[in-house]
Amino acid sequence: MRRVSILMLGLLLFIGASMLHAHPYAEREEVRSFIRDMAERHGFKHRELAQLFARTQRLEAVLKAIRPSSDARSRTWSDYRALFLSQARIDVGLAFWDAQRETLARAERDFGVPAAYIVAIIGVETFYGRATGRWSVIDALTTLAFDYPPRRKFFLGELENYLLYTRSAGIDVFSVKGSYAGAIGIPQFMPGSYLRYAIDFDGDGVVDLRESPADAIGSVANFLKEHGWRREGMLLLDAEVPGSGHERYAGGEMRPRHTLEELAKAGVAPRLETGAREVPADTLAVLVELQNAGRASEFRLGFQNFYVLTRYNRSAIYAAAVHDLAQALSAAQPGEDAVEAEE
Repeated sequence: MRRVSILMLGLLLFIGASMLHAHPYAEREEVRSFIRDMAERHGFKHRELAQLFARTQRLEAVLKAIRPSSDARSRTWSDYRALFLSQARIDVGLAFWDAQRETLARAERDFGVPAAYIVAIIGVETFYGRATGRWSVIDALTTLAFDYPPRRKFFLGELENYLLYTRSAGIDVFSVKGSYAGAIGIPQFMPGSYLRYAIDFDGDGVVDLRESPADAIGSVANFLKEHGWRREGMLLLDAEVPGSGHERYAGGEMRPRHTLEELAKAGVAPRLETGAREVPADTLAVLVELQNAGRASEFRLGFQNFYVLTRYNRSAIYAAAVHDLAQALSAAQPGEDAVEAEE
């Protein structure tokens, strides 16, 4: 009997949890508060938002995807780099570059961002628009805003931005698919970035990151410029480091804060190829450690444009992978398009 009672209790708890998860978002007090706030601050109709959230669904798979797995936490730089430096990704990137050559050249002129980096970002994000996401953006953002406490504030803001974006664009909120985190389109802009940095670069009067490669290209370049990209600025250089004494300069904050002169006193120096121009001693840099499994870490010096790439995705290995893919793509282009090695 005791065993039966325990089983019954477990069943009741499971049913109760399932009912909680199935409970319509529109009936939850925190969602009602959000609806009132959107109505007061942005003029949304309370009834329409209530009907909208009555249709949204909690996506358990999104909650699972957002939580770092042990595999993701243990992924090394060499593993991560291999994902994005495959020959297939390089070949498709070259085809994309060729098809969008005039648009990329215009973006480079207007914003000062080399075409190789624009192509590389799009290549890393969505395989040049081939994999833009299969999740309902409204469901994903609602799930994360109200059922993922660690980043509740961020996703509440992105849910607000998404509703503002779809209203201004006249888009059905349930029609947009994206990543499990709610990123949209060819360049995977979060709704807030869509509102702030997306531009109409093909001149058709509509900003469309889901279908227009030109808008995606211009928007990526605009995002980078607005975050401080420096025309003809450096990005990464291989670094020589001593056996010890460099640790306090590696890891953590990605913003360049130490001059090369200061780093040199700790034994850290850029590894320059023969004939490469010297970098001024007062240039600010950050020491980037890229960890590998079973062998020594790689060290690089990151400059302002490297930091800007980490504003797109706040990960050093992401920015390094974009850089390396840009180098590989550029090496296959005519000399006039090539990105200099020190960038």
